[in-house]
Amino acid sequence: MVLLDEVCEHSDEHIACRVKVRADGLFDSGGAVPSWLGIEYMAQAVAAFSGYAARLRGENVKIGFLLGTRRFETSAASFTCGETVTVRARQVVLAGGGMSAFECAVSGKHIEQRAMLSVYEPDEENPILESDR
Repeated sequence: MVLLDEVCEHSDEHIACRVKVRADGLFDSGGAVPSWLGIEYMAQAVAAFSGYAARLRGENVKIGFLLGTRRFETSAASFTCGETVTVRARQVVLAGGGMSAFECAVSGKHIEQRAMLSVYEPDEENPILESDR
């Protein structure tokens, strides 16, 4: 499931993306989607950041895992369908072993969100990935 519509800007430390909140039947109810979907928007922005950086280095895009969300704050209970929001992610920690942390934000006309996401990007040779192959 890809919810991001476009990458607007990218650097070595951050990414900004746009999302048009969709009424697709999967998340919407009465013209809105729940605010917790913002965490998925943030996670997809982090994935886009990582994938884009890998491509610039000439590497394959790797699988990644959202490990946790801290300090999630939202100004509203839902997003309005049809609204366009901007999703930003800035890498604040790049630890060894594939661990990273990102400060993330979602902003739009009717909503402001912030959270810290912890993510894990295993090596391709990682035994966790081998069990399903």
